[in-house]
Amino acid sequence: MTAEIQSGLISRRAAFSLIGAALGVALPATILAVPEAEAQTAGMERRQDRREGRRDRREDRRDNRQDRRDVRRGVPATTTTGSAK
Repeated sequence: MTAEIQSGLISRRAAFSLIGAALGVALPATILAVPEAEAQTAGMERRQDRREGRRDRREDRRDNRQDRRDVRRGVPATTTTGSAK
């Protein structure tokens, strides 16, 4: 009897994988079709601006750090580093 009960149970992980498999073809198309949302309020816009500023500063620090490494290693300055946008 225990085997019958256990065979009827399905875990959440298994259920999500089944749903994902069923929607696997349709899901990427819907994700790509959704445009990037704009900020709804002035506060949200300021928050997005702060995030963008942090992201830019982080990228600048990363690029500067790589440039310093290149100088120490004697790598020519024409080598490009950093992330592509």
